[in-house]
Amino acid sequence: MNFNATLIGQMIAFAVFWYFCAKLVWPLIIQTLEERKTRIADGLAAAEKGVHDLGLANKRAAEILHEGKEQSKGYIGQAQKRADEIIEEAKENARREGERILVATRAEIDQERQMAREALRQDVAALALAGAEQILMREVNRDVHRDVLNRISASL
Repeated sequence: MNFNATLIGQMIAFAVFWYFCAKLVWPLIIQTLEERKTRIADGLAAAEKGVHDLGLANKRAAEILHEGKEQSKGYIGQAQKRADEIIEEAKENARREGERILVATRAEIDQERQMAREALRQDVAALALAGAEQILMREVNRDVHRDVLNRISASL
């Protein structure tokens, strides 16, 4: 065995192997590594963008929640105001109804007072007639003396 020829053969085989790897295998490996590096960088950028977008979304959600709370406070305030208006309207209606009932009751009382006065006048007239009969000791004819009796009852 020739040591020099073996060494030269191995060197040539290594050179061919190295050339083959450098021209065919190495570019594929480098390309695959570059693609992976690009994908990882894109993934990291997307994750960073996602974190940023999440922060913006959380901020926007807080703003929307705050706006919703403000709107609900406004609605509650409007509802309370409307409830107060309804209560005031009911109070005003009740006051008007009470006044109307009071006026009607006063009118009814005045009417009953007038009726009582009329009844009292008739009773007084009847008593006066009975008293006159007793004084005169004779019978007084109502139909004949109606005019006199009406003047007496009107003066009472």
